[in-house]
Amino acid sequence: MIGVIDSGDDCAEWTFPAQPGAVRDARAVVRAQLREWGLDVLADITALLVSELVTNALRHATGPIGVRLVRLTDPSGALLVEVSDPLPDPPRERAADVDDESGRGLQLVACSSRAWGTRPGEAGKTVWFELAVPG
Repeated sequence: MIGVIDSGDDCAEWTFPAQPGAVRDARAVVRAQLREWGLDVLADITALLVSELVTNALRHATGPIGVRLVRLTDPSGALLVEVSDPLPDPPRERAADVDDESGRGLQLVACSSRAWGTRPGEAGKTVWFELAVPG
């Protein structure tokens, strides 16, 4: 892990080198941050979806991978999660066959979050998703 880029009461951001340990490290920091915010209830699903997106970034891009959590304070009560990498090409959802060992990550993100998408960045792209914070 390169380290925390920015952290405040409602935002935490890390950058990881594009190495296999990035997935494990990203899961760990996400779980720790959600615990600190009192959002343990979202830890499992957030760690799973971050794992999928960081794995995709490792497979398809080179360079640093960014992970950012934002606890939205508006009435929506959402957790915004962003995973960035230097590859400009947006990810594509695909229909995995029953025996395929990969290809389900974006489907999992789409089915498990209340909203998700991609946006271009200055150098690369960001894949984001929102989870509802239980009231």
